[in-house]
Amino acid sequence: MQKQAEDVVKLLKSKGLRVTPQRFSVYANLLTRYDHPTADQILSDLNRHGPTSSQATVYSALQALREVGLVREVLLEEGICRYDANVARHHHFRCRCCGTIQDIPWDTFEPLDLNRLPSSMQGESYEVTVYGVCDHCH
Repeated sequence: MQKQAEDVVKLLKSKGLRVTPQRFSVYANLLTRYDHPTADQILSDLNRHGPTSSQATVYSALQALREVGLVREVLLEEGICRYDANVARHHHFRCRCCGTIQDIPWDTFEPLDLNRLPSSMQGESYEVTVYGVCDHCH
């Protein structure tokens, strides 16, 4: 556990971030999760044993982490922003029954040729979201 904490501190510093207890806690929380939580879910986790963070603090930490590329926003449903510490290229699967979100490896699908878009469009990146039913709900 101590080694993991040291690794998080080194990573935050390597990205030029000042290591605050809040940034550390938010990032460490995200590194242990694969459920693509909302800011409110992260806040709830951090305050499970008593208030330690505010909503504004969590949002501020998430913004700083996103700006340096340690966290990415995942928008899979209208009006709800989720966060992911897996910043490697990947796709997502969302279960239409339970709402679970799972990562799908990038090479699962054939690459799209963004040069085939109409000339009025200039594609920069893409991500596939597959909607269906997970094993648990099936």
